[in-house]
Amino acid sequence: MQQVNLGIIGGGTVGSGVFHALQRNGGLLASRIGVKVAVRKVAVKAFDEPRPYPIPQNLLTTDWQSVVNDPQVDVIAELAGGTTIARTMILTALKLGKPVVTANKALLSAHGEELFEAAQNHGTNLYYEASVCGGIPIIKSLREGFVGNRITALYGIVNGTCNYILTRMKQEGADFSAVLADAQKQGYAETPPDLDIDGWDSQHKIGILASLAHGFWVNPKRIHVEGIRNLTALDIQFAEKMGYTIKLLGIVKKAEKSARVQVSVYPALIPNAHVLSSVSGVFNACFVRGDVVGDTLFYGRGAGKDATASAVLSDLADAALDLKGGTKRRVPPFVPHDREGAVMPMDEVVSRYFVRLMVVDKPGVFAKIAAILAKAKIGISSINQPEGHEGETVPVILMIHDAPNAAMKKALAKIAQLGVVKGEPVMIRVENFE
Repeated sequence: MQQVNLGIIGGGTVGSGVFHALQRNGGLLASRIGVKVAVRKVAVKAFDEPRPYPIPQNLLTTDWQSVVNDPQVDVIAELAGGTTIARTMILTALKLGKPVVTANKALLSAHGEELFEAAQNHGTNLYYEASVCGGIPIIKSLREGFVGNRITALYGIVNGTCNYILTRMKQEGADFSAVLADAQKQGYAETPPDLDIDGWDSQHKIGILASLAHGFWVNPKRIHVEGIRNLTALDIQFAEKMGYTIKLLGIVKKAEKSARVQVSVYPALIPNAHVLSSVSGVFNACFVRGDVVGDTLFYGRGAGKDATASAVLSDLADAALDLKGGTKRRVPPFVPHDREGAVMPMDEVVSRYFVRLMVVDKPGVFAKIAAILAKAKIGISSINQPEGHEGETVPVILMIHDAPNAAMKKALAKIAQLGVVKGEPVMIRVENFE
């Protein structure tokens, strides 16, 4: 049986998880693909660093260059993370013509275009299934399974930390800060948690998916990002009463009669009847709509050593088969059908909206608010003043018809200046998946 030698850079949670998975199922993998994947070297920060799974001492080194430059290493798995030295590691391997497997979403988001170009120029491949949604095979599905489809819409719950927090806020009626603190104690949220709760982790992932789905590299600076930090138990409670669940969504939507694409991350109201509303806890899901296949759903664990290792093993199998068959590239990472495409500015995106206002409880308030919206040509579909909130200041919930983001922001800025409105208006977009 042919053998492919693997060099792993990074022996922490993910790296040791991949080593353990190969020890556990390497024989199964070899029997299925006809190639044995053998670990030759593992580069680590320190020999005694804590890791969930042990790695034999004779495989360890602290010199990553000795792994990449070893002529007997055929494939490199970059599992170290970060966006500086990891970039150098991958570029060094690609320039040697060695295929690279990576789980590094932040690096791909920041330097993906450069890395894929380097792979092409040096006649090799960069595999990245583990970079988005852990063990869910969403990259392979978009690149190969849907190669005959135009992707008209993609909605992703791609951050398990945020989904865990929002799930508990809904189930327990708890405030954001309390759930976040408990999530950090349980290891579901980092300290500090900004990368997750402010939407940047989701931005990395949704940008990769948007680039893959539409054939042009999406600059992360063009992606509109909002996190969940400012959501309250009150918003989740009112949304639930109206038949909605709030989720942090990564959204990729093709504009009608245009090559432009909306690429955004923000909290959104999802109808409770839609399958994404039931994705709970730390799980991830991607809802993909193709013009031929229709609607599809991918669901599973989006993080963790074992889910990520599963995705890395999938890429290692592809790399081993490509080496065995002498294949430089099967399906390119970016199918160029939308090369003239561009990311739509957020101000031009049209949505429905949930708006919560805290207003003085006296006659004439609704008339002032409605007048501002009417002047902006924004329609109100419903107004609700929930019971049980009597007092000088009470919440008012508006459901707004389709309106451009720019017009909505401008109108809310004027509403906030009304003397009868206390505090900043809360605006959450509504997705109906039409």
